[in-house]
Order: sequence, then C-alpha cells, then structure tokens
Amino acid sequence: MTDAQETAADSSLRTTGGAPPDDVEPAPIPLLEPRDGIPPVIADEASLAEVIAAFEAGSGPVAVDAERASGYRYGQRAYLVQLRREGAGTALIDPVACPDLSGLGEALSGVEWVLHAATQDLPCLREIGMVPSLLFDTELAGRLAGFPRVGLGAMVEGVLGFVLEKGHSAVDWSTRPLPEPWLRYAALDVELLVDLRDALEKELDRQGKLEWARQEFDAIASAPPAEPRKDPWRRTSGMHKVRRRRQMAVVRELWETRDRVAQRRDISPGKVLGDAAIVEAALSLPANVHALAALNGFGHRMGRRQLEQWQAAVDRAKELPDAELPQPGQPVTGPPPPRAWAEKDPVAAARLSAARAAVSALAETLNMPQENLITPDTVRRVCWEPPATADAESVAAALAGYGARPWQVEQVTPVLVTALAAKAKSQE
Repeated sequence: MTDAQETAADSSLRTTGGAPPDDVEPAPIPLLEPRDGIPPVIADEASLAEVIAAFEAGSGPVAVDAERASGYRYGQRAYLVQLRREGAGTALIDPVACPDLSGLGEALSGVEWVLHAATQDLPCLREIGMVPSLLFDTELAGRLAGFPRVGLGAMVEGVLGFVLEKGHSAVDWSTRPLPEPWLRYAALDVELLVDLRDALEKELDRQGKLEWARQEFDAIASAPPAEPRKDPWRRTSGMHKVRRRRQMAVVRELWETRDRVAQRRDISPGKVLGDAAIVEAALSLPANVHALAALNGFGHRMGRRQLEQWQAAVDRAKELPDAELPQPGQPVTGPPPPRAWAEKDPVAAARLSAARAAVSALAETLNMPQENLITPDTVRRVCWEPPATADAESVAAALAGYGARPWQVEQVTPVLVTALAAKAKSQE
C-alpha cells in the first residue's frame, strides 16, 4: 500500500459528511497531517548523521524540497530542506544550523530525486552540497503529459485526489524557530511526491512520452550552474522608461548601492529601495537631498543618512565622463527581436511565421506547451540563419547544436523542414 493509499484509508483525514453517492465523483481529501506526524527539525551534526544513515538505508526514490525566503532575505539560499524516502520517513533539516549537507548528498548519490519544479530548488541545494545524479521533475512531467495546471497542489489534487494546504508558501522561512503550522506544511509538501511521480510515470508511458521525459530530466541534472547575469541592473522594473545614458548610469549606481546594502544587511533588495524609486530618481536627476526626498519612494520614513546615501549614488552617476556611461541596450547574441524581422529581413520573418505555426500545430497534436516541445529561441535561431540546404539532416544538426534533446530533434525536424522549404519556394 502506498503512502497515498494509507493516508486515504485514514478516516480522520477525510472531510465529514459521509460517503458520496456512487454516481458522484468523490471530493478531494484534505491532507491535514503528515502520516508519521511532524518530525523534529534537524539542527545539529549528530542528528544529521542519523538522518544520513536512515536515508542511505532507505529504498526507492527520495522526495526533496527546499524552502527559501524570497522577498525577505538577500539571495536564494535554502532555509529548510525536506526529504522523504521509503524506510526513512520524512526529515526536516535546518541548513542554517547544518550548512554542509554534502554527506547527505553523497549518501543519496545514484538515487533518483523527485522534485517539483526542480530548476527552482537545485541552485540553493547545490550551495549546501546536494546535487542529484538522477531526478524526476513532477512539474515538468505534468507539462509533457499535457496537464493544464502543473502547480504541486493542482497536480496532487488532480492526480491523487488530495488537497494540500498552500497557505505558507510565501512566508519568511528564515524565521527561527519555525512555527509548527509551517513545519506541517513543509512536511506535507514531500508526503506524496513519490506517489505523484509514480502516477505521472505511468501516464507518460501510456502517452509514449516517458523516454522524452527522461531525456529532459537528464538534461536538468547534468546542466552546469547558471552563469551570473551580465549587467543585472538592466533588469530593474520600469527600465524601459529610461532612455538617456546619464539616466541609465543613475539606475546602475542606485542598483549597485542598493545591492551592497541588501547583502550587508541580508535582506531583500526590494525592502531596501524599490525599483520604482530607482527609476523615478533616474528620470528626475535630483540636484540635492531635498529634491530627492520629494520623489516617490524616498520621502516616506526615510532618514537623512539614507537619503544622503542615495543622493551620493545619483551624484556619482551625474559626474561620470561620457565615455564611462552605459550604452543603451545590451550586446545582442543571436537574432534580433522578432518584431524587427519584417523590416530587417522579410524572408526570415516569413520563415519564422511558418515555423511558429507548424510548431504550434505539432504541440497541440502532442498535447504539450510549445516551449516544452522546443524553445522559441531555438526556432528563432534556425529561422534567422537556416542551413544552406534545409533538409532533415542539416536541420536536425542545427537543432542539436542549439541544445535540443534527441526527442525534440526527432519530433520538430520534419515540420521545420516543411516550413522552411515552403517559404523558400514561395520566395523563388
């Protein structure tokens, strides 16, 4: 009997009101308590060693989740790690008290890790020494299988018939001690992950997509850490309003000053100074602290010392020589934005239109989102600079060169060859 079946059999977790008539679909069952209760938080090396031994001795896949403090703390570090494995039960680990979990990662080497939206959690898990060699992503599996809603709660309810309480997803997980309701929520997040994995594996197999999913999971597990963003200040919300280079320099100086303050104080940059205030100052170029204080985002409850700090950043930008001002836009690596294609290269624009329509139709036939069938960037690159001879071999090679998985190459190559050939003939 699986965890889900045992939980369902526990009448204390069901809603009241009696059994529904036979011709009515049973209502989803609220999952109110972890089957084994809320485990104690592991916060010392001796307890961690016991968990490592237990999970190493367990069997089958291991469910893994991590909670961050996005919007509260600087960065994306993990503040709680949850695991569950057959034979080991559930563990809740405090990575602040136990910052090196490489021993646990090594104990689970070669074991399949089950995560939901793996790319969100893998960076913070990597920071504490946990890197899977095998994984199963239940969110991605849901996308490939064609589920319209792929959040964990929606998937657990739709596939397994249980309702997860999601009220604590956005709380400050750096809080210590963590309140019991939060710990209950965290334990429940891994309670049914392996059951969900098993059900999705069967559905993917039924649809003939299981090998596709395995290729996707392998690509995630083997991907190197993401490179740091170049000029991250350019992603300031509202940046599109900033046109002049001097104003862009103000955004850069304020952003970098805010980042240093946020890192030093270990709080979210948005709690130090909002993006809207940065853009407001860049557009206004205030002459002094008094003018700065009159701008939205600066005057309300901001002390003189803080205002002077921000004004100093503005002044540094205003004093920069022209040669040191940032250039508008970022160096483009690859095709221009699609909206510019019609003017720059009408033939390429026609190719892209035909390719998009073909990929969209194929995605609909395969019952999955277009972006999971093939990334839009890959389609754009192939259409902007197509192979000299757009045959199956050359198009397949181009797709593989841009990182498409073998299953994607197999599915997409025929429709792209047809689209590129049709447009080539129409231009003759």
